[in-house]
Amino acid sequence: MGTLAFRFNDVVEKMYSLPLDEKLELKNLLERNISDERRNEIVTNFKKAKEEHKAGKLKFSSKLDELKNML
Repeated sequence: MGTLAFRFNDVVEKMYSLPLDEKLELKNLLERNISDERRNEIVTNFKKAKEEHKAGKLKFSSKLDELKNML
């Protein structure tokens, strides 16, 4: 078992021992953090796609067979 897994288990055990109001606050903090990370990921992907489009690296099609082949 690695150090990270051990720390995670410690965090989980501590979380279970918290009072309900602190668990709810922790839940809210995690949800906001996850939303922020996801938002940053979306922005990064958008910027990358915008650059690829600008460089002519993206292909577009409205034909289903062509779209399947692009995958």
